[in-house]
Order: sequence, then C-alpha cells, then structure tokens
Amino acid sequence: MSDSSPSRVALVTGGSRGIGLAIAVKLAAAGHRVAVTYNSTPPIEAHQLGLLAVQADVTDIEQLDAAFCTVEEQLGNVEILVANAGITRDSLVLRMSDDDFTSVIETNLTGTYRASKRAIRNMMRARWGRIIFISSVVGQGGQAGQANYAASKAGLVGLGRSLAKEFASRNVTVNIVAPGPIDTDMLAALTEDQHAQILDLVPLGRIGQPGEIAAAVTFLASEDAGFITGVVLPVDGGLSMG
Repeated sequence: MSDSSPSRVALVTGGSRGIGLAIAVKLAAAGHRVAVTYNSTPPIEAHQLGLLAVQADVTDIEQLDAAFCTVEEQLGNVEILVANAGITRDSLVLRMSDDDFTSVIETNLTGTYRASKRAIRNMMRARWGRIIFISSVVGQGGQAGQANYAASKAGLVGLGRSLAKEFASRNVTVNIVAPGPIDTDMLAALTEDQHAQILDLVPLGRIGQPGEIAAAVTFLASEDAGFITGVVLPVDGGLSMG
C-alpha cells in the first residue's frame, strides 16, 4: 500500500459470510488490518484470509464492547467501521409478531447505532474515520412482507446522515451503501419464479455479486473518498431508478 493510502484497522460486523465476508476480504486485499464479528459461527477460513474473527451479538452492549476491546488490543483502534450485521424475519404485517418487528430493528438499526457510537470515540480523537452502513434497496422502495426489514434499512439512512453531519468537523465520513438483489444465501432461498420476477425489475438483467458491494465499500473507506459523506450509494443494477 502506498504512503498516500496507509494501512488502517477495519471492523466489519456480521462478517462471517456473504456480503460481510466479501467486504472483509476486499479490505484486507487493499492492505488493511481487518476484523469481523460473528454471532454464532465464525468464518472457517478467517485465519487463512488474514482476518481476526471475534464473537459479538450486536444487540448485546457488553459483547459488542468486548469485541471492540479485542480488536483494539490485537490490531489497534478501529478506523474503518462497516456495519453489515443484519437479520430478516419476513412476514405480512397482520401476521408479524411484535418480537419479529422489534428484533429486526434491534439488530439492524440499533446494533448499528451502538457499533458506530463505540467506534466514533477513537475516530474523533484521531480526526480520521470511515463509517459505512449496509442498507438495502428495500429501505428506499419498501417490500411486501418485509415491513420490519425495510423500516430498519430506511432508518440507517437517517442515522447515517445525522452522524455524517455531527462528525464531519472531525474528518469522520459516514456513508450508506444500498445493495439490490445479491447472490447470497438469502437470495438462494427464493423460488425460481421469485428469481425471475426480481430479474425482470433489474435493468442490467442480472443478480449482483457480493464482491461488487465490497468494491463500493472499499472505495468509500479509502483516502480517495475523503470528500464524500452522507451519500446513499445504490449498488443494484439500476433497480432503484424506478
């Protein structure tokens, strides 16, 4: 890595598989020292990929703080935070339980708030930081059966832009990446008919790859993105154009 792009310490929440793991691998390839959090199952290949894997449920404040402490002890203060941890509990609203709603909000939105608040302490002191939230195209357009998920992902936009304004004076940027349909376990669970319906809506006519989200995140985490903050970047094949 060149002098103009120093190695930073990055933490990716929910980085054990899918988009989160792809982001972690891409950041490591860019020369950063990268840690990932996992809830129950660590990424098997973490050590081979040069990643530090730490257990943390983002809904548990003590676990989250302990994870940050481990990263700080082994790698240094977190300079790049990618808030990716998230869950789904899909159901039509009339069938959705209060727990289905609140648990998704607690993980996807409140967990991101907690991780950001913990990371920003040291970023402010260093007067440098990058925070990237992984939202979703669903947060912009909504989706039947995903009111809880859509609400949580839409909330990340308001949270991210508020933090962007609060901490811009300390050279901490906060941006939001909004993926469209991406080739992950979540998408693999859909039927062929559902896949076909999604493809009909995507102008580029294909499903995105986790590496394409990782590339966008890696740019936003870079020195070159220092004048970009408060942006919602759709990586969705044109789906959000309407």
